[in-house]
Amino acid sequence: MASRDLQANFVTPEEAAASIADGTAICTIGMTLVSASESNLKAIERRFLETGHPCGLTLLHSCGQSDRARGIQHLAHEGLVTRIIGSHWGLQPKWMDMIANNKVIAYCLPQGQIAQLYRAMACGLPGKMSKVGLGTFIDPRIEGGKMNERTQGEPDIVEIVTYHGEEYMMYNEVPIDTLLIRGTTCDEMGNMTTTDEAMKLEVFNAVLATKRYGGQVIAQVRDVAQTGTLNPKDVTVPGVFIDKVVVCPNPEEDHRMTSSIYFDPSYVGKLRRPMAAIDPAPFNVRKFIARRGCQELYPGCVVNLGTGIPNDMVGRVCAEEGLSDKVMITVESGIYGGVQLGGIDFGIGQNLYAMVSHPEQFDYYDGAGVDVTYMGLGELDGEGNVNSTKMGERCTGAGGFVDITQNAKCVVYLGTFTAKGAEYSFDGNELHILKEGAVRKMVSHVRQISFSGPQARKSGQRVVVVTERAVFELVPVGVKLVEIAPGVDLKTQVLDMMDFTPIVADDLKTMSPSLFAQDGPCGLLEGFGKK
Repeated sequence: MASRDLQANFVTPEEAAASIADGTAICTIGMTLVSASESNLKAIERRFLETGHPCGLTLLHSCGQSDRARGIQHLAHEGLVTRIIGSHWGLQPKWMDMIANNKVIAYCLPQGQIAQLYRAMACGLPGKMSKVGLGTFIDPRIEGGKMNERTQGEPDIVEIVTYHGEEYMMYNEVPIDTLLIRGTTCDEMGNMTTTDEAMKLEVFNAVLATKRYGGQVIAQVRDVAQTGTLNPKDVTVPGVFIDKVVVCPNPEEDHRMTSSIYFDPSYVGKLRRPMAAIDPAPFNVRKFIARRGCQELYPGCVVNLGTGIPNDMVGRVCAEEGLSDKVMITVESGIYGGVQLGGIDFGIGQNLYAMVSHPEQFDYYDGAGVDVTYMGLGELDGEGNVNSTKMGERCTGAGGFVDITQNAKCVVYLGTFTAKGAEYSFDGNELHILKEGAVRKMVSHVRQISFSGPQARKSGQRVVVVTERAVFELVPVGVKLVEIAPGVDLKTQVLDMMDFTPIVADDLKTMSPSLFAQDGPCGLLEGFGKK
């Protein structure tokens, strides 16, 4: 057996990039720009543009990892990557363009399934078995997660298996040749901490998966410490599993906590900000929709927030309304409680109560399931199917959407009734639609089945769709309109704007005037839990 020097192998970003061979599989760990190995990603991009190498790579990633400019956007060059297996590209316009224009083979798999697949691969299994994805576009009998025409002729990377008479999805292994991870500090032996990273993610699972296939692990760190000075409980990856260490040459630019913040101790539990310092969200249509969505909450429920209106608004509405200590808000990144950031900083939060690892969070979402999840709305059809993953040829991907919605006890979709250009006013405690959006969301058939209405009915899930003008519920025989906003005309502004005919409730309700409060709370705390 070859001997190994226990001292860390410190290299430059350029040397790290040069070690990646053509035609191999590279895996990156991060979410949004949190824990992105920016120094190494930039170096790979530079080397490819200068030399044409490495080329023909497979890129595997569990989460969306960009802020529209950085992260794995650096790898979005035709020829550098020929196959991408990921979950979300909503903040990655270059990747969405490459996928839409058939410049890359593209598979979309659920975020949680990829995160947990690393753990399955690490312990020697050929893949991961789960019911997540059945009946959706991930199912190989529907689309198999293939996101463009170029991928249609490629082999399936998921399959249906039957165990004890029940169907499951089998997510097959993807051997990893190079893994890019990021930590805060390593010592001279390479033992690495992640103490100042805003998420725990799935770092060690991916490391062990890579080692199973004989691959190399390249770590980017901010600081180097003397061996023996790190608290062993803070070490996320022992140095014996790290092949190369890159000390970030420019931390303020390339080792940021997240896109908007270089470092803030309140996002890693080292400081709690006074709640008065966290400004309420301004009143607009998104806040109005979130308020109505929050009426689905009840004392003690555990909540998940997806991207868009849910993450940007629901937590802030709960804080403003005094509900934050009455429900437990979680995000797929593994955070519990606090006030969540959104947009390009999705997945982190201030004043958290707890932070768990990414695959462990999905153990909960895939198993017990959250009590209530809030998700964005792309399209809805008369069967109750929802598309939130592919609009036109541009695919944002699933992220954790499929994992979470298939197992949540209650799914609440939040979104405007139409898209692209709609304008509103809220004078006199009524909704006034000044201009309709150019794109209908209530369609005859969704373009892609991100969420299966028939499967939800079969499992007995409660499903609510909240828009600014109408609220729908999934019922055994279809989609029922149960509530409209005051000031809205039922026929011309709701029914005539839909490509399917909903069931209209005999006791059609009107949204509460209190939701229109433009200064201060709207009174959600009053009577909370008595619905």
